[in-house]
Amino acid sequence: MPEKLFVCTPSKLGAYTDCPRRYRFTYVDRPRPAKGPPWAHTSLGASVHLALRAWYDVPPGRRAPEAMAALLKAGWVTEGYRDAAQERAAYRMALGWLEGYAAGLDPAQDPVGVERTVATTTATLSVQGRADRIDERAGPDGPELVVVDYKTGRTGLDADDARGSTALALYAVAARRTLRRPCTRVELHHLPTGTVAAHTHTDESLARHVRRAEETAADIVAAERAVGGGTDPDEAFPATPGTLCRWCDYRRHCPAGAATPGGEPWEAVERVLREQPA
Repeated sequence: MPEKLFVCTPSKLGAYTDCPRRYRFTYVDRPRPAKGPPWAHTSLGASVHLALRAWYDVPPGRRAPEAMAALLKAGWVTEGYRDAAQERAAYRMALGWLEGYAAGLDPAQDPVGVERTVATTTATLSVQGRADRIDERAGPDGPELVVVDYKTGRTGLDADDARGSTALALYAVAARRTLRRPCTRVELHHLPTGTVAAHTHTDESLARHVRRAEETAADIVAAERAVGGGTDPDEAFPATPGTLCRWCDYRRHCPAGAATPGGEPWEAVERVLREQPA
């Protein structure tokens, strides 16, 4: 019998690449281990994404930077902040990001998709995910799709980040399959700095990312089968201790992660606030 396709999202594959142990806690163990407290930086990112999604629900004639205040307030996520003062400061900071970003948007231009689900299959994978935004722009041979991913985290994103992102490449392949239009360009829009990191793929580079995703899925399947055959789950899904442990939801369940310094739920937002221009 042929092997079943491995059903996944780009984020699911990325979780295994970051840390197989974290993947196991998230997708394999049942019941799933209890998570730690919510993170303020996650709340901040979710709030900004919700406002950007709501922007395109507003009639074009009312899409002005000033509209962002109400959109951000309506979708504001309150969890994880140290106190009310930090939360207010984070709200003002996020509003500044959004108003600056909206000033560069064409209010009359509607994307092809906002939080659009796209999907594709390969020889071994069934991939589905939601792209933050999919634009249609003029290309050398006619209209082309562009995958846009919003970022509110670390600075220093460049073309190499866009080029090396297997998740973005999979979204491009899936958008091409779902919407039946060419799609090779992917972009990371960094709200805090207003910068765009972009890359235009070739068919060959997209195929390399697909192969990489298939190899990751094969590793996951092999690890799950090993556990089913009696291998210690910690051995089949090893931890990869590093900087990501500081922000891991399952840090307290992982001896390797717990041995690394932990972060306060509000710490990352406080650092960003300190780095803001006066």
